[in-house]
Amino acid sequence: MAIGVYFHPGSMTAAQYDQITAELDAAGEGRPAGRIVHCSFGPPDDLMIFDIWENQETFDQFGAALAPILQKLELDAGKPDVMDIHHMIF
Repeated sequence: MAIGVYFHPGSMTAAQYDQITAELDAAGEGRPAGRIVHCSFGPPDDLMIFDIWENQETFDQFGAALAPILQKLELDAGKPDVMDIHHMIF
């Protein structure tokens, strides 16, 4: 079942987000298998993330690649809200 994943780190800047994205691209994880949608939004000094993943397993696999990058950049993304997707319209 598809899941929605919402991160609100509380202090992620656009520059930090761009650096994370660059690191993920360099690691070959910029477009991970299983991610259906990715959005970053909010003010440039307080970005949030919303993703839709095919299932919990694909999200967990991506998390294994993301965690070391967040640790390297000393960014605490906090615990995401993870919810089953009821319906999607594209």
